[in-house]
Amino acid sequence: MSTNTKYEAVIGLEIHTQLKTKTKAYSGEEYIFGAKPNTKTSIITLGHPGTLPRSNKKVVEYAVKFGLAIGGKIRKINQYARKNYFYPDLPKGYQITQDTTPICNGGKIMIKDKNGKKKKINITRLHMEEDAGKNIHDIDPFNSLVDLNRAGVPLIELVTEPEISTADEAYQFVSEVRKLVKYLDISNGNMEEGSLRCDANISIRKKGDIKFGTKVEIKNMNSINNIKRAINFEIKRQTDLLINNQKIKHETRSYDAVSNITISMRHKEKANDYRYFPEPDLLPIKISKEDLESIKKNLPPLPNELQNKFLNNFKLNEYDTNVLVEDKNIALYFNELCEYTNNYKQAANFINGTVKSYLNENAISIKKLKINPKRISTIINLISNGKISNSIASNKIFPKMLKDTKTANEIAIENNWIKENDTDIIHNYIHQALSKYPEKKVEYQNGKKGLLGLFMGEVMKLSKGKADPKLANKLLILELEK
Repeated sequence: MSTNTKYEAVIGLEIHTQLKTKTKAYSGEEYIFGAKPNTKTSIITLGHPGTLPRSNKKVVEYAVKFGLAIGGKIRKINQYARKNYFYPDLPKGYQITQDTTPICNGGKIMIKDKNGKKKKINITRLHMEEDAGKNIHDIDPFNSLVDLNRAGVPLIELVTEPEISTADEAYQFVSEVRKLVKYLDISNGNMEEGSLRCDANISIRKKGDIKFGTKVEIKNMNSINNIKRAINFEIKRQTDLLINNQKIKHETRSYDAVSNITISMRHKEKANDYRYFPEPDLLPIKISKEDLESIKKNLPPLPNELQNKFLNNFKLNEYDTNVLVEDKNIALYFNELCEYTNNYKQAANFINGTVKSYLNENAISIKKLKINPKRISTIINLISNGKISNSIASNKIFPKMLKDTKTANEIAIENNWIKENDTDIIHNYIHQALSKYPEKKVEYQNGKKGLLGLFMGEVMKLSKGKADPKLANKLLILELEK
């Protein structure tokens, strides 16, 4: 990326999110990612004469959910529109979308700037539309193939104000959108499957200028990392052109991830004329006050809401909070766990450590964990009360709880794993450890203090992990310092 400080980037994003409804936006067939080409189509999505579309109620509901989640203003009367253009993957020759009456205007999503301060990115609009099919260029060496399974799949398109300044901010913004649609359960947010796609509009201007520079659009970015890389490349490319007194062309470019470059696709000398007009085959959709209240009432806890709760109410640090909130199900599990324990830091450590390691090793969601939050709290409370060590909790008790329904306390007592706080018993372990390494004891007393770990390891081994580590450490030092 260019280190030139004379210029600044102005970035706006357009994010298309595929909604996970059972059927398509305006017809009754399903869409399954990876299905055999052209097997998930109908006479409606193929644009046969005399066929009529029908609005999918779930699409409207999901769009309203998202609009409310970002604090936008929901439009009460929604008119559909036809966007006319011809392309092989658009059978009807037009796309059903929204033009002058998007379902939502306004709203915001919070990110952090380069100094770590909160930055508000305002939303211009959110509208509903249908997807086109997919052109395939790498199967036949002479022809492009068309798979129309995706044609008619419901999308919502989010358009930001041009308020993003860096590739890092764009990365954060897309990450927040993906997290939000997963929390709302309206999309899987999988960029590799095309469930979430992003176009970036980038221009460069001198710092302090109010007027925007020439806008360049980048398409075909299929991961959040590639969005960041593509924007960084494009900022440098445009900055270098201006430094060398060259003109930036108003164009659309694609991103080649292998070479990490953007490539010109087409020039935009004039604005596209899509000849929008109201969709004559679909009646306007009315969203009542009762509809809005019902959807608002059923919104799940949102990432920012949980983040604020974990930071402010539970006093967790930012790292623990971000790790927990990244996954909706883990965040909700942790939130419920904290109803049964007040040692929130210990609970966060156990979830982010022991529990997540188990989930990752077994490739399962926390929803499939056989221990509910209330039972996990019995482990946390034993650790908090100093009755078991973290090692016993993670390596002994947790695995046993996966196999039966007993509490941590029951398992600990049954297996004699409760910490030993009896100083006489711990002194006995210490004397055994020191008598095993008499020469090391002399080395320690001559200044080799790093040997303390050797003796502590032996004490814990002799006690089978039951000795209270803090007490044992204190008594061991007193013995060695005699």
